[in-house]
Amino acid sequence: MIESLKLSQVGPAPEMRLSFTPRMNIITGDNGLGKSFLLDVTWWALTRTWARELVVPKPGVLAEIHYQYTKKTKPAYSYTSTYEPSRERWTVKNSRPPIPGLILYAQVDGGFSVWDPTRNYWTEDAPDRPNAFLFAPQEVWHGNRHCKGLIDDWALWQAGNDRSFALLKQVLEILSPAPMEKLVPGDLRKLTVTDPQRYPTLRMPYGEDVAVIHASAGMRRVLALSYLLTWAWNEHVENAKIRGEAPAREIVFLFDEIEAHLHPQWQRCIVPALLSVMDALTGEHGTRVQLIATTHSPLVLASVEPAFDPDQDSLFVLDLKKGVVTLQDVPWAKQGDVINWLVSDSFGLRQGRSLAAERAIEAAEAWMRGELSALPPDLATRDAIHQELLRVLAGHDHFWPRWIVQLEAQEQGGK
Repeated sequence: MIESLKLSQVGPAPEMRLSFTPRMNIITGDNGLGKSFLLDVTWWALTRTWARELVVPKPGVLAEIHYQYTKKTKPAYSYTSTYEPSRERWTVKNSRPPIPGLILYAQVDGGFSVWDPTRNYWTEDAPDRPNAFLFAPQEVWHGNRHCKGLIDDWALWQAGNDRSFALLKQVLEILSPAPMEKLVPGDLRKLTVTDPQRYPTLRMPYGEDVAVIHASAGMRRVLALSYLLTWAWNEHVENAKIRGEAPAREIVFLFDEIEAHLHPQWQRCIVPALLSVMDALTGEHGTRVQLIATTHSPLVLASVEPAFDPDQDSLFVLDLKKGVVTLQDVPWAKQGDVINWLVSDSFGLRQGRSLAAERAIEAAEAWMRGELSALPPDLATRDAIHQELLRVLAGHDHFWPRWIVQLEAQEQGGK
């Protein structure tokens, strides 16, 4: 498991420090503050490869990446890497890195990266082994030289009714959005006269089998994730058998914007489902899983409340304070519902309403306090405020009782 990451003079802040917990690490914060960047650097620290572009610090500074991780059977390994501008690279130890196990990285654009200790370590017998498996979004579906891709593999697994297909069905069921909306494979289906491909399908709740290539964006992301998790673990286990080794005892799973493309119903269950999926994939081997995920979704944070354990889980918040990006490991506190999460320090909204409603309510509250000089010109009177509240608030909004009571009290006092 990765234990810590310290960045100096690289990224959006002069310095960042993360102390990871062994199970679940959630990172939230506004756009552009470095969530994806932190996952990219964590992937590099674990694998010594870049899943996307090389991270380059600004010129003329001494930039360092310090990281520490442990393997279940070995002591902690730490290293400080320095950027070498003349060689356009980060320094690494000239030795086989003690990478803790299987490393997976799901990117927000649909790309996927895998580092597998049975297939990516360089050896004299196989000097051309890839440093990692990097899949562009289309390659996840249509394959590359490392894998056949979702469409072909799914069809082959289903036609052969083998163990991989049984595992894929189990993963799809766990990642389904609701008990009444299970992701169930339908029959393989030919779509056109000229295309010989038999496409996998999903059996929809309304009874029709829909080809996976015609699924919604949210479903496609979950299908791609289900396939890659199944493929990566199955390939790892099979190659471990060939090498006469036990499967990895640890998996580090990086997941960028875990809620992307997902309906709120799906957002509410994705993290618990992922933990369950990893248990289903690896359970018989006793493999530990460390999840490091970024999110913008209050529903995601609300969904982990029942499972969050401060001894093995963490919540990190990126924020902008006086022009400086900060990263904090915040104490865990249940917020209860989505609105409370929106106005918590994790997201920083003043209200869980539209900007227009927030502005109208702030004007009403200023008027009730008698702070008339604080009122904006277009909301400078009681009637103007009332008309705006009627325009922007729902009839059942919980602010109405306060406002109506204040109006009635003023009318009573004026009699």
